[in-house]
Amino acid sequence: MKKALLIIDLQNDYFPQGKFPLWNTEVTLNNILEAIKICKDKNYQIVHIQHIADPNLGLAPFFIKDSEGVQIVPEILEAAPNAPIVIKTYADGFVKTNLNEVLEKLDVDELLVCGMMTQNCVTHTSISNKKTKNYKTSILMDACTSVSEPIHLIGLAATLTWDVSLIS
Repeated sequence: MKKALLIIDLQNDYFPQGKFPLWNTEVTLNNILEAIKICKDKNYQIVHIQHIADPNLGLAPFFIKDSEGVQIVPEILEAAPNAPIVIKTYADGFVKTNLNEVLEKLDVDELLVCGMMTQNCVTHTSISNKKTKNYKTSILMDACTSVSEPIHLIGLAATLTWDVSLIS
């Protein structure tokens, strides 16, 4: 199986100086950087997924197009500078994006998912693929975060009925 690491929404607005800072972001960032290193050593594919708010979908308090907050954090881009970037406007990385096409072009059949927010974009992307291609999917539990630890854990637990593996 050819694996890909999906890095979801590692964007400035979720960090302490951003418009919507999350819980445990520095630990999560370091764990994702370590995951990138491991994946590169194993020759796994890496894909960035970036959320850009669509003003036509309603009020967008963060991830505003062309803002500093919408940018992927520099450490992540430096760690995987050649990885494709998939732009999304919904929580689910597969909805109205080219993610499935990118993964098919990379000949991927297994996903390792990490990023922000656990109960939203991470879980939605992880379970959505069952409707698209049915990739084998695992969430890197220590490489995700949310607004708080309880919400993070609730999000992880919600994926268990969807045949998504949790690994730390």
